[in-house]
Amino acid sequence: MTLISRIFGLLRDIVIARLFGAGMGTDAFFVAFRIPNFFRRLFAEGAFAQAFVPVLSEYKAKRTPAEIQALLDHTTAVLGLVLLAVTAVGILLAPLLILLFAPGFHGEVGKFDLAVGLLRITFPYLFFISLTALAGAILNSYRRFAIPAFTPVLLNLALISSAIWLAPHMQEPIQALAWGVFIAGIVQLLFQLPFIINLKLLPRPWRGRDRDGVKRIFILMLPVMFGVSVSQINVMIDTLMASFLVSGSITWLYYADRMMEFPLGVFGIALATVILPQLSDKHARGAQAEFSRTLDWGLRWILLITLPALAGLAVLAGPIMITLFQYDEFTSHDATMAAQALMAFALGLPGFVLIKVLASAFFSRQDTKTPVRAGIIGMLVNIVLNLALISSLAHVGLALATAIAALVNASLLFIWLRRGRHYQPLGGWHWFLLRVTLATLIMATLLYLSIPVLQSWLLLDAWARVMQLGLWIGAGMLVYPLALGLLGFRPAHLGQADSV
Repeated sequence: MTLISRIFGLLRDIVIARLFGAGMGTDAFFVAFRIPNFFRRLFAEGAFAQAFVPVLSEYKAKRTPAEIQALLDHTTAVLGLVLLAVTAVGILLAPLLILLFAPGFHGEVGKFDLAVGLLRITFPYLFFISLTALAGAILNSYRRFAIPAFTPVLLNLALISSAIWLAPHMQEPIQALAWGVFIAGIVQLLFQLPFIINLKLLPRPWRGRDRDGVKRIFILMLPVMFGVSVSQINVMIDTLMASFLVSGSITWLYYADRMMEFPLGVFGIALATVILPQLSDKHARGAQAEFSRTLDWGLRWILLITLPALAGLAVLAGPIMITLFQYDEFTSHDATMAAQALMAFALGLPGFVLIKVLASAFFSRQDTKTPVRAGIIGMLVNIVLNLALISSLAHVGLALATAIAALVNASLLFIWLRRGRHYQPLGGWHWFLLRVTLATLIMATLLYLSIPVLQSWLLLDAWARVMQLGLWIGAGMLVYPLALGLLGFRPAHLGQADSV
């Protein structure tokens, strides 16, 4: 379901790139869309879910159904009131938020005012999507993973529909995308409610009270708000600094980030979503050996998938951007600039995915402070590298800084997990890493030596580009497992995760 969602997200980005290109309007929209999404990470599936799921898992193991319902009721009431207040303030202070997150827009004729207007339309999305995330966390805790994973498809459908059918009828076409975001928030929440009702867990914010449980959730949530959202904070820092660069820089970074997010979302977020309830349950039962074994299984899967994904994105960055986006308003220059950013972002892909799973290991133990320490260090690394690289590498330097910061963050989380003896690696890691690395190098070398030069892609029509790109992706997907097999890799080398 996550894969389906990401495919529709890709279609959304293709439509937006083709109809709106890369310039002042798209820069303004992507800033206006990122700001509520940034706060969503704080109040919704980022920090809230990581704090809420372990507490709910404990209630499932040790409390009565009535106590579980009271926790859901009171949590919804408090979260809803906080979201209403934040949404109202966000709409009122939209000019200040644009000045804070994109100060480079100030003084540019029309760009600042356009971004403010778009933000006032998109900001209420925060209220609806955060309540949607609450519903999704409940469903995930009861192992109903498919519905929350499918829900983002509705956002993508709303944006595609708005871009195609609503935009031509608006005086400022880019506003159609903002209204698509607003509508999507309502639709996604309504979509999940029947499944919550089916579980007989529909929150009734005016009834149940469990102050102790809610207090625990929000105490856990406060530090997590930073720790789990550090990658989003880094993206916002990149956006802030990119606002001072030439028009189109924010849009180039956006599309590069979206391509990097595709494997991250399909695999990384899906794995973290599934593994957090499992780790929380094992910690609640005191099953430390199972906890460590499940984490070991997750880490092996991450490296097995992300190393070849990194190589594939880096080698095929140009063909990917040309094939998917270089049409109509999105020029070959835009595709080249976005491809350069994608190559830089791709270096951090293993780090981005590892953060999701390693942070979940701490959150499942209700340790929210350690990921915050790693997040602060990662953010400082990102800021320092941004300042060091932006003058020479422009938007590519911002992407590279974010990638390096993610690797630093993930490394610290791993070191501290091992130091605390919460994770004991199973045997065979050295041979596992050697085989995966060699197979990735074989695949990357074949692609690099074989794919046509970039200029030849520009001469092809859309279908020919798709066929060529599909051919080389397919070749990589064939060579990589074949090389793994010849190097002696077997599925048993992944280990086993109890009941995942």
